Amino acid sequence: MIKREQIEWRDIWVTGANAESLPRLLLVGDSITRGYFDPVEKQLTGQFLCARLTTSTCVCDPVFARELALLIDDYRFAVIHFNNGLHGWDYAETAYAQGLGQAFDFIMERSPHSRLIWASSTPVRQGNDLQALDPKTDRVRERNRLAHALASHRKLPINDLFGCVIDRPEYFAGDGVHFNPTGQMILGNQVVQTIQAESKRAD
Repeated sequence: MIKREQIEWRDIWVTGANAESLPRLLLVGDSITRGYFDPVEKQLTGQFLCARLTTSTCVCDPVFARELALLIDDYRFAVIHFNNGLHGWDYAETAYAQGLGQAFDFIMERSPHSRLIWASSTPVRQGNDLQALDPKTDRVRERNRLAHALASHRKLPINDLFGCVIDRPEYFAGDGVHFNPTGQMILGNQVVQTIQAESKRAD
C-alpha cells in the first residue's frame, strides 16, 4: 500500500541545461539537500554543472523512480549524490530498506556511467529545545544503519552527513529539522569535499 503525506512536493533544477562544457552533478534529496545546494553549486563552479532533484517522495513510493528518470534519462551525470530518509515515516524501516535498495539498483542500472554516492540522513532535534534530540532521531539512526549496509554491499562511497552535525545543535534552524545558513554551509562543505575526493578516485 502506498502511503503519502498530506502535501507531497518535488523541485527540479538544472543549471547549464544547454551546455556541455563541464561534467554534470546531480544532488538528490529533500529540503535539507535544497538547503545546501547553493553552497555546493557555488564552490563547484567551473568544475561541475549542478542539478538537483529534491522531493518529499519516499523511496518506498513507485513514483520515486519516475522522478529520478526525469533527470537521469535526459542528462548524463558524472556524479549523483543521493539521500532519502526524512520522509515516509508511515513506512516501517524494513520497507524503507527495500525501497532504498531498489532505488540504488535503479540508478546504477539506468545511469551506469555515474559515480553514485550515498549520503546519510541528518538528525532531528526538538523544535522547542534544540539541545535535545527528537525521538525520531532513533529512526533516522536505524535508517542510516540499513542504508549503510545496502550501500556498502554495492561498494558505494558514503558521505556521513549525520555525523557531521549530530553534536552541533547551533547549526539547526528553529524547527529542529532544517539548518540555518551556517549549518547549510557546513553540510555543503562536507558534500563538496566528498564529491571532489570521489571524483579524484574515479580518475
